Amino acid sequence: MAKNKTTNIFKYLFVALKGLCMGAADVIPGVSGGTIAFLTGIYEELVDSIRLIDARALKYLFSLKISKFWKHINGWFLISVFLGVLISVFSLAKLMIFLMNYYPIQLWSFFFGLIISSSIFILRNVNLKKTTNILALVFGIALGAVICLLSPGETTNEIWFIFLSGGLAVCAMILPGISGSFILLLLGKYPYIMSAVSDFKIEILLVFGLGAIIGLLMFSRVLSWLLKRFYSITVVALAGIMLGSLLKLWPWQNILSSGVSRPSMPDGNIKEAIFFCTLGIILVYFIEFIAKFIKKYK
Repeated sequence: MAKNKTTNIFKYLFVALKGLCMGAADVIPGVSGGTIAFLTGIYEELVDSIRLIDARALKYLFSLKISKFWKHINGWFLISVFLGVLISVFSLAKLMIFLMNYYPIQLWSFFFGLIISSSIFILRNVNLKKTTNILALVFGIALGAVICLLSPGETTNEIWFIFLSGGLAVCAMILPGISGSFILLLLGKYPYIMSAVSDFKIEILLVFGLGAIIGLLMFSRVLSWLLKRFYSITVVALAGIMLGSLLKLWPWQNILSSGVSRPSMPDGNIKEAIFFCTLGIILVYFIEFIAKFIKKYK
């Protein structure tokens, strides 16, 4: 019995380590926590466990059958993953704020490289000779570009929009290929939420967290259905959205009077931008290598 308990402790510590990697990925636009979960071998268990928070789970919970509730939702696995994610997010938020304030060109160049590399990583595993996949890719690129060109650099800080941002961002977190931070960038909320995490603004984090929980519970079912029936089309469209979003991540931007940003010609730091873009590209392949190594010892 003692041996089994020790084995379980080490098992869930390792799951928490994978959660740490997921959290680090989700803080950085372009690297997906879902991709890390996929590469480290916990993706299907994660999606299925979230999906099990259903009517039966709530029945167990409200009738105070806690042990049955915990077993039904695979509780130790879920808490290990999300504890790792939270530790990582809160640890890295201050670093992201510092870099955005003092090294914006270098940071956005790094993100630009991450998006390019992540998109290639997704697309190399699907058949791009199929017409449906090509159409999905074109649609995704066009949609990503339109969102970037139409979305303002600043969006409302009203409670309803923070709630919505939480729901959309956390849905992206469990998608293989697209990160929650990337969604926050498109919504114009990445700096705002990172500041809230860094400064521990509890009221903002509670609203964002509530949106995240509800969005995750609802979207996990839709995602499971899409990936089982239209896997290739779904991931190709996501890769296309990421490629289209490069307009938003271009390091040099002009902010129009309407608040909408437009890519502009480089006006300095070109060599540094190329270096950090290349670093971002390399990092995705390094993460893939580390994730495969970890998967061997899961």
